[in-house]
Amino acid sequence: MEERRKSERHPMESTILIKRLDGKTAEEVTIDITDVSKTGIGFTCSEALQIGAIYETFLKIWTQETLHAFVEIVRIVKEADKKFNYGCIFIGMPEMDNSRIMVYETVQHMTQQ
Repeated sequence: MEERRKSERHPMESTILIKRLDGKTAEEVTIDITDVSKTGIGFTCSEALQIGAIYETFLKIWTQETLHAFVEIVRIVKEADKKFNYGCIFIGMPEMDNSRIMVYETVQHMTQQ
């Protein structure tokens, strides 16, 4: 499979709550993050979300801080265990929050060397 990511992704153990912005559903869904980069996240969950949809997220990062962001679903892969694997890009993330993710990437590089 061709790599199309703009930024290197790193695994992160965390969960976020996500809700649809169009008002059709206010239900919050817990998801498991598989990787994160300065431009987006990958995650799995058992809920069927829609490609192209924009969701509001509250991402709990390694410092235990919560980043408020909006994401657009750009990839969906259905897994065998009735879960879905999603790829999304950040939409309008504040520069300060984006910098926190970049610091995480730097620390990951340093610890892997």
